[in-house]
Amino acid sequence: MRRTDVLTLAILGTLAEKPLHGYEIRKRLGASLGPFRALSYGSLYPALKRMVTEGLITVDDQGPDPSTNRRSRIAYRLTDAGTTQLAEELASSGASSWDDDAFDVRFAMFDKTDSATRLRILEGRRGRLSERLEEISQGLKAMRERHDRYTAELQRHGLERVEREVEWLDQLIENERSATRGKDDPASAG
Repeated sequence: MRRTDVLTLAILGTLAEKPLHGYEIRKRLGASLGPFRALSYGSLYPALKRMVTEGLITVDDQGPDPSTNRRSRIAYRLTDAGTTQLAEELASSGASSWDDDAFDVRFAMFDKTDSATRLRILEGRRGRLSERLEEISQGLKAMRERHDRYTAELQRHGLERVEREVEWLDQLIENERSATRGKDDPASAG
């Protein structure tokens, strides 16, 4: 999934709730994705313009405000095509959905995603991170042989960070499986 596709998905997911102004979209995305995923207006507005051109969203513009003689803010809302694309994307669980760029956005929309898809994405992300753990471990061994202690320390830090995320994913996967088993178990329905 390209970065613009990730941004498109994030915008579609945000607009699924209700029409919003550009400022409100940016504010909500910042709140849901956190401070480490800053979204500039220089990225947001070209994406909104492209999405309008593609027919995924439409503009609600009431014209100038007669009381202030200023142009009213433009609100964006999903079109039927945008709603369809969002539903298709949320139902998909391919490799792009657990990549570094897309995972946070997909995870932020897990409340709109079915359990089986959530589980596939979590397991895919865990698999990707397991591969990364192996790569980092091999890199650490190579760093020790070259005696570059700063690079080795950076590798160790990266290893610990990935290990923590794998532990977190393991817990999420277990929780998701438990919730699914609880729904399938007739004895728990009673």
